[in-house]
Amino acid sequence: MDTVSNHEPRTRVEQVVAGVAERIDRGLLRPGERLPSIRAAASLFAVSKNTIVNAYERLVASGRVESRPGSGFYVSAPAKVSRPVPHPGPVPVAAVDSVWLLREQLDRHYDVRVGDGRPPPAWMESLEVGRALRPSAAASSESYGSPDGYLPLRRSLALRLAERAIHAEPDGVLLTAGANHALDLIIRQFVAPGEPVLVDSPGYYPLFGKLRLAKARILGVRRNPDGPDVAHLDEVARASGARLFFTQSLAHNPTGCSLTLPVAHRLLQRAAALDLRIVESDPFADVLPAAQARLAALDQLERVISVGTFAKTLSASLRCGFIAARPDVVEALRDLKMVTSVNSSGFVERIVHDLIESGRYRRHLRRLGSRIEAATLQGRAVLADLGLPVFGEPRGGYYLWCGLPDATDLDALSRRAAARGILIAPGGLFRPEGPAGPPMMRVNVAHAGDPRFARFMRDATGAVP
Repeated sequence: MDTVSNHEPRTRVEQVVAGVAERIDRGLLRPGERLPSIRAAASLFAVSKNTIVNAYERLVASGRVESRPGSGFYVSAPAKVSRPVPHPGPVPVAAVDSVWLLREQLDRHYDVRVGDGRPPPAWMESLEVGRALRPSAAASSESYGSPDGYLPLRRSLALRLAERAIHAEPDGVLLTAGANHALDLIIRQFVAPGEPVLVDSPGYYPLFGKLRLAKARILGVRRNPDGPDVAHLDEVARASGARLFFTQSLAHNPTGCSLTLPVAHRLLQRAAALDLRIVESDPFADVLPAAQARLAALDQLERVISVGTFAKTLSASLRCGFIAARPDVVEALRDLKMVTSVNSSGFVERIVHDLIESGRYRRHLRRLGSRIEAATLQGRAVLADLGLPVFGEPRGGYYLWCGLPDATDLDALSRRAAARGILIAPGGLFRPEGPAGPPMMRVNVAHAGDPRFARFMRDATGAVP
């Protein structure tokens, strides 16, 4: 059967849709012509009547066909025919920026997503989230719920924080629509226009965009393999008068490296001397050892605000995150949350709570941790074979911070990769000061083993296989 695309239809419904659409597009079925009845079409295509009903509904949705109740289905007039618009494909970029990378990660037209910030969907299949998408009638009919978020989930999170030696009562936990929502609230509460704010360099590039929207003055603190450079932080904070520092201690994005205990102690000592508030993101907490050095645990949330999320370990589509902080800080952020977004999703929060309490989430985390470990070993081997050095000793997250030859033009590399369906995350995006410094790129371990990536990098860098 002829189809309207270069790909063989995968289902019988798609086969029927493709066959009818082809005949309409070629003019073999004219505008106003009646399509075969459901029964006749089922016999013609040798499928069930339900299959024909589904196919005709899709054709109606595409604009090729219109339904006339009591009469049947007819080919639409030319003015109503909606032709599919070809996807523009990967965007050639002259100067990549944070908005570019966010857009390219959200669009799904890349075949090799080595620059992606998220795990592949297949890594989350074992969760069987669909089984949890059946909240009780009470949950479905509830209005807005508490602005703090679903209390049973906040209790579960308080227990999980206790496993990491962070003491937080449920009233010290505020649920949010993901970590980015949490960061938005914190920036709105604590950052005034023109105010100096410290961030990791390299660091989490979407945060830079949020701070620019707030008209903050962004100042980078050099990131070493063992954590922030404390001497550099002290120098920049004293010179600027900054009183807020955003950092990711463990499985850092983009370097993949983690804070060590000695650096954590020195950092908190400097923070106390400088009266510096710290916002510590911990997106990989659930797949990392509970005993690893965390500023929130050492400080017990006195001057540290902890931000968590399920986006990296459960699903980026289930927008659920949280803030753990002193109760007075949580109260102020809760009020701001009510003013700006009324509430987070109680529906989603119940799903997450069910996954935790049923034990499915912990079982999934064990499988996910094994996948990360195996992919990291493979990714490091691929990069070593290409002669590309890896920064520090990444463990537990999705990222490797990979060095490139000194003469590498990152813009040109990104354009060449995009033309071959490969998403590259150039290092300049992760530095608040821009592309200064040696050429680097972030590599997602889940995609580093794709042979198309290795072939492209050999061609681009001249590496000998």
